[in-house]
Amino acid sequence: MDKDITIRLAQQPEADALLGRSPLAALVGMLLDQQVPMEWAFSGPWTIAQRLGADDLDAHTIAAYDPEAFAALLSEKPAVHRYPGSMATRIQQLCAYLVEHYGGSAEAVWADATTGQELLKRLKALPGFGEQKAQIFLALLGKRFGVRPTGWREAAGGYGPANVYRSAADITGPESLAKVRAHKQEMKAAAKAAKADKAG
Repeated sequence: MDKDITIRLAQQPEADALLGRSPLAALVGMLLDQQVPMEWAFSGPWTIAQRLGADDLDAHTIAAYDPEAFAALLSEKPAVHRYPGSMATRIQQLCAYLVEHYGGSAEAVWADATTGQELLKRLKALPGFGEQKAQIFLALLGKRFGVRPTGWREAAGGYGPANVYRSAADITGPESLAKVRAHKQEMKAAAKAAKADKAG
């Protein structure tokens, strides 16, 4: 990964700088990105690192951390997530998986993937990553981190095309964040309407 990447997902300089330089922070931010605003989710890795007294996240350290103590760390005010307890468990599961399968290196998940489909399969195997989250992260790797195995855009599905504002992968600043947020609200409204039609 190029170390001079500018990421603006957390909309906080230190938190975004960590996402840009730390593959594990980016992965944990993506894991946290549900049921809370995107900036809150992606500033989580920085908050966790700070509370651990470190300048980066370490998969070995987190996987071996006492589960209750780690949950308490995420629950401190301001909490890292709306559901800090269950997210603490998920982060530890993710780190344990990385330790077991990739020697604790998040970057190893994508470093030698030769095709988009292979990378998608690896991402979907991560604890807490379903199809949609895996596709968004694949698009984020391609668009923001320069990780572009053959067919990555296709493997990322609707999140792969250039010049769309559909997910975290498309955010470069406050303006694009607003566009992505508007898209998500449209999708929610459409899903709600479809549900209402079915019920009617």
